[in-house]
Amino acid sequence: MSKPYLTIDQQISKLSREKGLNISDLTFAKQMLTNIGYFSLIGGYKNLFTNPMTRKYEQPTTFEDIVALYQFDDELRHLTFRFLMQVEQKLRQLISDSFCAHFGEQQSYYLSAASYNAARKLGPDIAKLISILDYHANRNTEKAYLVHQRNLYHNVPLWVTTKILTFGQLSKFYQLMQFRQQSDISKCYEHVTEKNLGQYLTNLTLFRNVCAHNERLFSFKLQKDFPDTVLHQKLGIVKKGNQYLQGKRDYFGLVIALRYLLPKDDFLLYKKSLIGLINSYTKQSPRISKSDLLVQMGFPSNWEKITRYKLT
Repeated sequence: MSKPYLTIDQQISKLSREKGLNISDLTFAKQMLTNIGYFSLIGGYKNLFTNPMTRKYEQPTTFEDIVALYQFDDELRHLTFRFLMQVEQKLRQLISDSFCAHFGEQQSYYLSAASYNAARKLGPDIAKLISILDYHANRNTEKAYLVHQRNLYHNVPLWVTTKILTFGQLSKFYQLMQFRQQSDISKCYEHVTEKNLGQYLTNLTLFRNVCAHNERLFSFKLQKDFPDTVLHQKLGIVKKGNQYLQGKRDYFGLVIALRYLLPKDDFLLYKKSLIGLINSYTKQSPRISKSDLLVQMGFPSNWEKITRYKLT
């Protein structure tokens, strides 16, 4: 059976009477449920506060406790998105520079399958990418800069077309490029191989989408691993067999990726902001300890030492 629709008042009644959640400010609760939604707020952030056996809230959990965790995650999304956009902008420029250095500025080159990896299995993906690029180069009228290039020069160079591509499309573009171009791009990141860069970009795209769609970020888990790095080893992250237990499919994996992909000063700023955000939340919200929050995020207890170690 599908879940029945509940009014705001019915939602509050269910939370307090059936689930044991302490709601002292009804006006505030109604406002939050109206602005955020029951599914996004309660469904997304209740797990750390409920007993998995009874499905009721551990006492004395309050409605404000759940809102505080949501707001922490919201600030985490904004912080993460900010620095992911820096990675995206650099990638955008590196792809157009590398491609045009090899093939030139004419759009006919990036609209030709011959300009990409020749592996047969990549054929369908290449055709899909070219279809997207063709639309932006020849038919998209929503962006003035595309129309300007098309009308004035009868050509839209790649450095213009890439401006409209999403992070996911840029990631796919990189993975479909010829090896020599991938090599040129990966050399712009210290100690990152062509293969690892592709893995980073695939996973960063997923984290970017979580941020953009206001989904739960702090405990988000990937389906595919981040690459193993020397930082996993130097931080002494525990293994089960050959698999590191942290920094592989969790938020800490993203932190390690940003350590490799951001300039040093930018990563230090990101790390400082992240520490401040975690400390601020755990000091103001006694229901969840700092250690428990770090476990949910996949962080080892010594994660702040990540900038003490070299990447080799």
